[in-house]
Amino acid sequence: MGVTLEQAEKAVRAAKEKAQELNLKMNIAVVDAGANLVAFARMDGAWLGSVDIAIRKARTARFFDMPTGDLGQASQPGGSLYNIEHSNGGLITFPGGIPIKNGSGEIVGAIGVSGSTVENDHTVADAGVKALSS
Repeated sequence: MGVTLEQAEKAVRAAKEKAQELNLKMNIAVVDAGANLVAFARMDGAWLGSVDIAIRKARTARFFDMPTGDLGQASQPGGSLYNIEHSNGGLITFPGGIPIKNGSGEIVGAIGVSGSTVENDHTVADAGVKALSS
């Protein structure tokens, strides 16, 4: 089964709390196992241009079942997946998207965060994932 609305909202809340702790304004998206948007939040003042990026990070993490930063490593010039970001209607291959697993280790969705540095995006997304494992 994919991530539920209740779980997606819990992940968004945890990610928002982490963003507030870091004094950041973020866009946060959670998709289900089919890469369909389940929950989204745009914090007050978050960049409009990051709305699409957050959603694409979540979808990319689910499409390839790995953090988007890991996919980015393989998509550098000369890499085995060079130019993959042009597939699937456009992917995001820098940090901020992380798969969400259930208690059995099965991937049930993903979270994507955008609005700051890629390091901060990943940190905030990780807070959302960790909220579902506790």
